[in-house]
Amino acid sequence: MSLEITFLGTGSAFPSPARGASALVLRREGQCWLFDCGEGTQTQLMRSHLRAARITKIFITHLHGDHIFGLPGLLCTLSLQSSPDASKAPVDIYGPLGLRSFLGRSLELSHSQLLFPCTVHELVPTRDQCPAEEFRDFSGLDRGEALPQALPGRVLHLDPGEDSYLLLEDEQLVVRAFRLFHRVPSFGFVLEEKPRPGKLNVQKLKDLG
Repeated sequence: MSLEITFLGTGSAFPSPARGASALVLRREGQCWLFDCGEGTQTQLMRSHLRAARITKIFITHLHGDHIFGLPGLLCTLSLQSSPDASKAPVDIYGPLGLRSFLGRSLELSHSQLLFPCTVHELVPTRDQCPAEEFRDFSGLDRGEALPQALPGRVLHLDPGEDSYLLLEDEQLVVRAFRLFHRVPSFGFVLEEKPRPGKLNVQKLKDLG
């Protein structure tokens, strides 16, 4: 399995002319997976050899602005570059609880509409992931309100046995999230490649005894 990582931004707090806010892309078999989407990520993508249209999954570590302020704009640009297609696979977005509300409100207040399917999978944090005075319970955000553009997706809880969150699994790899301690609940992501059995030429082995 071929994996390639491109750092689009490694700065914190705010972007600078020479250094973008947090964002990196993992390229895997023609797909691009984006990790964090700080302000200016679109511009950094244009300067790279990557194509934004190839992004199929987005992973957000936490809800500080230097990691998410570029996301609504990127999604709107992807929408402008696409045509309505109900059969198209959705762009999957993974991030902390509250991300769905942030995106839904951003799209609603900016009168934006996504022309491609998009799902937001929220990870429910535990209270020990940040200082007690900083923890906010976002489980009730937008409850009972019908947003014009509701974003579907799963709500994922910690698996105590694995001490992680199972995000996705296919024939080649497993992707999990694990808890980090930060000023707000934060998550890291692990891509684990599955064992690949080798191929043996049985006849050749027999010929060699």
